[in-house]
Amino acid sequence: MQRMIALTILLIPGFLAALGIKWMRDTLFGILHAPLPSLWLQFLCGFLLFALGLGFIGGFILHRDQKRNKVQPRFQKKQKNDPSS
Repeated sequence: MQRMIALTILLIPGFLAALGIKWMRDTLFGILHAPLPSLWLQFLCGFLLFALGLGFIGGFILHRDQKRNKVQPRFQKKQKNDPSS
């Protein structure tokens, strides 16, 4: 059940990023979609959707790999010094 929830959480930003790519592509071909009033705004919204979707998925993968210690040393979280030890 938890894997299905995680998959759903990853699919939503993936679909938004794909929609962003579609809006940017349609702007280059001069196709304007109904909710947006101008081509430049459509391109800007598409770029934002793409960047946010890609950033969310990238952050999710980085967080997962950091927990499993499968990242390069520069991406590892800094550990605080524990004075009690």
